[in-house]
Amino acid sequence: MLLSRTALTAAGGLIATLAVAQAQTARTYGPGRIWWDAGQADVLPWDEDYEDPDGQIRILNASGAVHTGDQPFFEPLGANGRACITCHQPSNAMSVSVAALRERWKETQGKDPIFAAVDGSNCPDLPQNARTSHSLLLDHGLFRISLPVPKDSEFRIEVVRDPTGCNTSSVYGLAGANPSVSVFRRPRVAANLKFVANLMADAREPSLDAQAINAIMVHEEAKLPPTPEQLRKIVDFESQVYTAQVSDIRGGYLSEPPALGPDNLANGKSGALRGNSVSPVLLGIDVWRKPKDAGDLGVQLEFRASVARGADVFFSRPFRVRKDSGMYTCASCHASGNTRYANIEGGNRPPSNQSPELPLFRITCDAAAPPHPTLGRIIYTQDPGRALITGKCADVGSIVMQQFRGLAARAPYFSNGSATSLSDVVDFYNEKFDIKFTEQEKQDLMNFLRVL
Repeated sequence: MLLSRTALTAAGGLIATLAVAQAQTARTYGPGRIWWDAGQADVLPWDEDYEDPDGQIRILNASGAVHTGDQPFFEPLGANGRACITCHQPSNAMSVSVAALRERWKETQGKDPIFAAVDGSNCPDLPQNARTSHSLLLDHGLFRISLPVPKDSEFRIEVVRDPTGCNTSSVYGLAGANPSVSVFRRPRVAANLKFVANLMADAREPSLDAQAINAIMVHEEAKLPPTPEQLRKIVDFESQVYTAQVSDIRGGYLSEPPALGPDNLANGKSGALRGNSVSPVLLGIDVWRKPKDAGDLGVQLEFRASVARGADVFFSRPFRVRKDSGMYTCASCHASGNTRYANIEGGNRPPSNQSPELPLFRITCDAAAPPHPTLGRIIYTQDPGRALITGKCADVGSIVMQQFRGLAARAPYFSNGSATSLSDVVDFYNEKFDIKFTEQEKQDLMNFLRVL
């Protein structure tokens, strides 16, 4: 049975009680359901809470309860038994987590449609019953994305290292009849989409309609595209579903006040960066800034004060991304409504510093083409990113940045799954940009990210 928001505002002990109740009702309907199967016809309530390592994530259907038997987002439309819901699970903030994938592998002995050979394995020609064939999905949450080599591109692409075998495959790789590049990426959050300008990592589809068609034809291996009515229902669902952390095991209930849960996202103005009386995306966080001695609530209040300080770090702590650049903050790039491409994960590190589990490419830009603005003409990368769409040297390694809502429910992080924790994320940026965060700033920033 769902608990009302009023009942949940007691936080503290009630949150612990609710967590126990959820554990006891795992794999049932209502709070605590941990996996939706494709074709599992039932009702997704107007709001529903799921446990995660830091507390609870909430899914909010702004248009009301969803009868999934009549909603093609939840129905398999292709040949492999998948639906959109397969890779966009409510318990993982409408994405997936490594923890959930491993549990799913164990429960189904690798037979769940999410492990379909087309992209749920390291390469379709590997033995599909072996865990090692799905290691990138099970260890890093990565799906294989196969893209053609752009015609008339400004660069030449070579495979330096190919641990999965797909990029050197005579069927699936650069040597195939239709030369393709296999890269491995985390699935995006299919929620809060009025704040997201581009859902896909390389922005190759211009709209939710086009993205849904691509996903159904490729990832569900459908023979026919969805009908206009199916497409309308899918986009309608994606456009009204919101997700955010709603409680924290240290900070208590997060929505009253300030407004940090999905309700204020549903009510917030599209494209709003910070909260205000009109667009309450982060409304009221200042009330947490100065904790008072409150006995048993001391830990909760100190955590909330840390979150408020973390918001200051995120929005106001300046640093340079290059020695000759202007001053930036985290929010300069990670802002609602902004579309930014950034080469933050592949860089131009030497091959010895790249992940041995992922393919490695050498990109050589044409002499007549403008070079990459920071990486030059010869670039080593594990994901050419936007360049596989545009064919531009300047786009090598560029990835559309992820939204930050529901982070606690969907580890690991970065498009290549290389950060297993939020601590890894903060340390990566601190080192890459030589920000020189203090230990307190690091902790405050992580606490802020945990409650989004």
